[in-house]
Amino acid sequence: MINPEDLETVRERSRIEDVVGGHVTLRRGGGGSLTGLCPFHEEKTASFHVTPARGYFHCFGCGEGGDVFDFVQKINNISFSEAVELLADRCGVQLRYTNSDGPRTEPGLRLRVLEANKAAAEYFTEQLNAAAGLPGRQFLDGRGFDQDAAAHFGIGYAPQGGHELRDQLRTRGFRDEELVKAGLIREQGWDFFQGRVLWPIRDAGGSVLGFGARRIFEDDRMPAKYLNTPETVVYKKSQVLYGLDLARANIAKKNQVVIVEGYTDVMACHLAGVDTAVASCGTAFGEGHSRMLQRLLGTGEVSAGEVIFTFDGDAAGQAAAMKAFKDDHIFAAQTYVAVARNGLDPCDLRMADGDAAIRDLVAQREPLYRFVMRNVVSRYDLDRADGRLAAVRAAAPLVSSVRDKSLVRGYVSDIAKLVGMELEDVRAEVRTYQRSHPRNERPANIPGDSAPMPPDVPAATPGLRLPPPDDRELEAERATLRLLLHARDLFDDDFNHLTIEDFTHPAYQALFAAITAAADGPQEWSARVLQAVSDPTLEQLVITMMVEPELREPTKVYAAEYSAVLRLKPLAREIADLRSKVQRMDPEKEPAAHAKLFARLVALEADRKALLAVATGA
Repeated sequence: MINPEDLETVRERSRIEDVVGGHVTLRRGGGGSLTGLCPFHEEKTASFHVTPARGYFHCFGCGEGGDVFDFVQKINNISFSEAVELLADRCGVQLRYTNSDGPRTEPGLRLRVLEANKAAAEYFTEQLNAAAGLPGRQFLDGRGFDQDAAAHFGIGYAPQGGHELRDQLRTRGFRDEELVKAGLIREQGWDFFQGRVLWPIRDAGGSVLGFGARRIFEDDRMPAKYLNTPETVVYKKSQVLYGLDLARANIAKKNQVVIVEGYTDVMACHLAGVDTAVASCGTAFGEGHSRMLQRLLGTGEVSAGEVIFTFDGDAAGQAAAMKAFKDDHIFAAQTYVAVARNGLDPCDLRMADGDAAIRDLVAQREPLYRFVMRNVVSRYDLDRADGRLAAVRAAAPLVSSVRDKSLVRGYVSDIAKLVGMELEDVRAEVRTYQRSHPRNERPANIPGDSAPMPPDVPAATPGLRLPPPDDRELEAERATLRLLLHARDLFDDDFNHLTIEDFTHPAYQALFAAITAAADGPQEWSARVLQAVSDPTLEQLVITMMVEPELREPTKVYAAEYSAVLRLKPLAREIADLRSKVQRMDPEKEPAAHAKLFARLVALEADRKALLAVATGA
C-alpha cells in the first residue's frame, strides 16, 4: 500500500489541468472550466471538460470522468498504483510503501531507475551517430531503415568497450548500485549491453523502462541474438510492449492493434502506415499483454475492434497461433491472423516488396479461428474417411467456443470445405459436441502438436476375433461368404470380381483369402476350404457358416446381387474420398489435376450406378 500522506502529496502537486494538458489542447470555457476534444472517443465538437478548482474531468459525450489519478490510469492504460507512481516520478515525490511485511520498495528507486534509463537512451542515441556507431548504422541500413527512422524510434548503439555507459552515467551522478538495479550494468561493473544495436522500450507515457538489444558482431560474448533488460522495479517483460508509446493513440483511435514478433517488424509496420503495431519484448505474447491491450481497446461488443496477430508460416508460428487462441477469450474484439504467403516477417516483407505489401498483409487478414482450424485439420489424413471424421471432431471444440454465435454457421461451412465432408455431417458432429459440453465452454486443451493422429492401420489385437453373426454393418460380407461356402459354382472364376478389400472385418478377410486359396481336388468344396484354413478360430467360423441357412434359394442372380452390394461399400468409400479431394482443390490453381480427378469421379459414379442396378435387381 502507498502511504496515504504521500498519496495526498502527489495529488496536490499534480494539477489536473497540467496533466490533462499534456494530452489534450484545453481552452477556457464558462464557469471556470477548460474544454477540449475528448481523448477517449472521436468527436468534432468539444465535450470534454476539466474543472481545476475541483480537480476533476468529465466528458459529456462518452461519460468518462474522474480525478487526476483516473485520467492517468485511462490515458496510459495502467493500474491505480502505476498511475500514482508515474505522477510521483513527475512531481518528485518519493513514495513509501507498506504492507504486513514492512517496507516494499526502496524510496525513490523507481524515479532514479527511470532517470538512469532516460540518460542511457540519450547516450546510446549519441553513440549510434558517432564514428563508433558505424556498424549499428550499417545494420539498420541493411534492414531498410535510414537515419530519420532511427531517430523516430530512438534507436541507439552500445559501444564494445564494456565500461563506456557506466563511466558516462557516473559523471551524471548515478551510483553503481543504482545502475545495477536499473539493469544497465552488471554486479562486476561491466556494461550490460556491449556492441549491440538497442531499442528503447517505453511505457504508454513515453518513459524508458528498459532496452532490447540485437547482436551485430560474430564475436559477441553473449550467444543470444536478442538481449533484453533484466527484470527491474520498472521493467516487467510480461507487462511491456515495444512500440506502445507510438501506437497507443492510434490503437484507441482505430480500435485496432497489430501484434508482431520483433522490434524491426514494429518499425517496418509503422513506416509502412500500419501505426498500430506493437511487439512483446524478450518473451512470448501472453495473458498480461492481452489484458493490457484489451484495456486500451475497450470492453465493447464483439465487433468493436480488431486484434491482428502476424506469425511466421513455420511450425513456431503455428504454435504461437495456438497459444494466442488459448488467450483469445480475453479480448472483446475480434482476433485475426495475417501470415505472408512467402512466410516473410513484416521487416523482410517490406524489404522485398515495399510498404504496400505490409498494408496488404494486414488488409488480407483472416479470423484466428479459421487459421487455427486449418492448422488442426491439416494434422489428419483427409484422404481417409476416419481421418476426416477425426479432423471434424478435433475442430468442433473450436467452433463451439466462438463468442459471436452468428459466425458459427460460417465456421461450420469452413470446416466442411477444409475437410471435404458434407455440411450436414459436419453440423451434426458440432451439435454432438455442444450437447455434451456446457454452453460457451472453451476447450481446455486446444489440439496441438501432440494431438492424436488417426492410425494408418487398425491396432493389432492378439488372436483372430470373430464378428457377431448379427452385426448389421457386416451383414453383406457374411451373406456373401456364406453363399460362397454353400454354392461356389454360382460365382464366376473371378469370384464376381470380389477382392479382399471388399471385406472390412479381419476374420472375413482371412476367410475370403482361404476361399480363393482353396486347391482343386476330389474333396467337397467345404473340405477344401477347411484345408486352406490354418487358424482354429477360422475353422469354427467356416463350420458355423456352413450350417447357417440361406435367406432364399441360391441362384446366379442372387450371388450377383450380393456381390454387387458388397462391392458397393468400398466403391462408395472411394467415391467419398475422391469427392473430398475434388472439393478441397482449387480448379483455377490446379486445372489439370482437378479435371483428371473429376473424370475419375464420373467414371466411379457410373460404376456405382451399374452395381446398384445389379444389387437391386433393376
